Amino acid sequence: MLPINTPAPEFSLPDQDGKIRNLSDYKGKKIILYFYPKDNTSGCTKQACNFAELFPHFREKGVEILGVSKDSTASHKKFQEKYGLPFTLLSDTEKTVIQAYDVWKEKKLYGKTSFGVVRTTYLIDENGIIVKAFSNVKAAENPKQMLEEV
Repeated sequence: MLPINTPAPEFSLPDQDGKIRNLSDYKGKKIILYFYPKDNTSGCTKQACNFAELFPHFREKGVEILGVSKDSTASHKKFQEKYGLPFTLLSDTEKTVIQAYDVWKEKKLYGKTSFGVVRTTYLIDENGIIVKAFSNVKAAENPKQMLEEV
């Protein structure tokens, strides 16, 4: 996980529609940048749907929400449409941003070790500085937690 009070690494990633999004596009806005393992899995779906449910409250506070996983843009599009997600999903199939934000880690599940995305959420201020960082977040509770943080 990256330390707070440091600049968030710049990125350029395609969204669910294939449009390239850069961190710098959001200068002047607060951003919740959340990394999740995989579209259409139970935890990731709960997290995304809870962000969607609270989305109007984030908008009132001028906060943009960006979800990032290594899924393809096509997978993101289906995920977004299936659950009516009103925010941007970014595709990092090469894991460059996932690694830049230090969320690609060794994980253990049922005694088996593998590498994957550790569910992590960053709050980035209007100047591109990481002001909050949470690792190993609980999927269902993270959106409410982030709303309280902003």
